[in-house]
Amino acid sequence: MSNIETIVIVGAGQAGASAIIELRAHQYEGKIILVGDEAHLPYERPPLSKDVILKPEDTKIEILSAEKLAQLNVDVIRGNGVVKINPETHNIELKNGEVLAYDKLLLATGGAARRLPNFDALGKHVYTLRNLEDSQALVPVLQAGRRIILIGGGVIGLELASSARFKDCQVTVIEMGSMVMGRCSPTILSEFLLAQHRQKGIDVRLETKIAGCQLDGEEVVVILENGEELRADAVVYGIGIIPNAQLAIDANLNVDFAIQVNENCQTSHPDIYAAGDVATQLRANGQYARVETWENANLQAGIFARHVMNVEHPTPNPAWFWTDQLEINFQFVGDMAASQWHIRGEMDVAQGSENSFVMFGVSDSQIVAGITVNAAKDMRHLKKLISKKSVFEMEKYLDLTQDLRKLVK
Repeated sequence: MSNIETIVIVGAGQAGASAIIELRAHQYEGKIILVGDEAHLPYERPPLSKDVILKPEDTKIEILSAEKLAQLNVDVIRGNGVVKINPETHNIELKNGEVLAYDKLLLATGGAARRLPNFDALGKHVYTLRNLEDSQALVPVLQAGRRIILIGGGVIGLELASSARFKDCQVTVIEMGSMVMGRCSPTILSEFLLAQHRQKGIDVRLETKIAGCQLDGEEVVVILENGEELRADAVVYGIGIIPNAQLAIDANLNVDFAIQVNENCQTSHPDIYAAGDVATQLRANGQYARVETWENANLQAGIFARHVMNVEHPTPNPAWFWTDQLEINFQFVGDMAASQWHIRGEMDVAQGSENSFVMFGVSDSQIVAGITVNAAKDMRHLKKLISKKSVFEMEKYLDLTQDLRKLVK
């Protein structure tokens, strides 16, 4: 599309980097400007709760190096975020007063950690995890013998609990809900996860509410609703994110909790798009839904790039994500609200990281979801079974003598 001379991408994270790669892959030859408010070049975020803490010297998280960005002919602006979008005049204003014109604009601004003001008010010994600096700050904090309280039993909380325990910290996880990973895991696997963490000596408190907190010298005191006081050397909280949608709100784009986009990732202004954690997309069921995964950021970036280049979208794959905890790899695909779950192999809490099994999620006799536990090679088969809307046949799919690969027709 030769009439598109300049594409500006706001946000130098996974979605922004993927959009650059996809645009050039689809032969976009115009100007690309990448604007990021962080000083870093685009980097991967999944390792922040794991390898960046455990192996900081050996972990490489950069997605696009300066050399690669130069090869892709991208103008990069770092540490100078956007303060205003002017849709009528097709330009954006930066913090330093510079104005950039665009033909198409992609908002890939991600999200910010949801705050706990009472803990923030304590100042020292309280941490969150959202960016590279946050992760690097935790490296000297998570040391052997230190008492660490993690607030939030979601993916990030459990990954951090795993990392802290690996470094021989004393770890307590406080979760208000009745399950760990309750938003994205079926009950049966949540119970398995809970047992794994407790088996490793992590004190997981479910259905636990916090009444207050205070500093006592160099200790953080967390006061529970039942009156119990927990003392720690540091508190890390991870209770979800708030999409960075203020730019869109100020520009009068359609925003609910996040920026609403259609099936092409277009906002309510046809020349402005959004992708990644900041976007809530119109789905086939007519409802808007937001997905916080590495894969979704890549998928939506690809949708944006193909749409501006007038390239047809491929058939979407079922949603997929993964987490690594306690030396166990968990991968999830499809609808975690499946009505029935069936296990191929043996789920044995006592085996710890030696566990290896596959789970089928079934609704109305159809395979709609899958989970692999230390069985990553089987994930591609599960994706195909879900995409093909395969009927679940228990005797066939749960028989370990049958090669799962050969069952995918």
